[in-house]
Amino acid sequence: MLIAENTAFAGCVYGFPVRREGTWWRGFDGPLPRGVEQLTASGHVFAITETLVHPHTDAPGLARRLQQRLLADHHASLGATLVDQADPAACDAFLSWGWQDIGTVRRPSDHPGPRPPVALVLRALVLPLGRGPSAAAHPDGLAHENRTQRPD
Repeated sequence: MLIAENTAFAGCVYGFPVRREGTWWRGFDGPLPRGVEQLTASGHVFAITETLVHPHTDAPGLARRLQQRLLADHHASLGATLVDQADPAACDAFLSWGWQDIGTVRRPSDHPGPRPPVALVLRALVLPLGRGPSAAAHPDGLAHENRTQRPD
């Protein structure tokens, strides 16, 4: 977790390393891009699960900067997040910060009750952190970037 504050709470971002066996991607529709699969198996993917910025903060771009700092602090080669497809504003925000939409993930809803659970449809977004133009353009090419090797 990373917290931003000045005289008061401004925002925070939370995440964790994606497990090497790839359970983060369970329910992904279709084949997972090769580079994403390789980076996951090598332990170089970090998931951003929550980003929160106080609506009255005077820090433009704070959410994006918090995400970048958390990913850098964990030496990630690829950021990953899942955004509810029913929240286009959140998805648009991530895309405007350089995240790339690689497909959908279907997960059962945690809604308790007598009805059968409804599947949530989430957009799978990744943020390539490798160096060079190919990393930004093609997350699949990250497997061949220098930054995919974790620093010692």
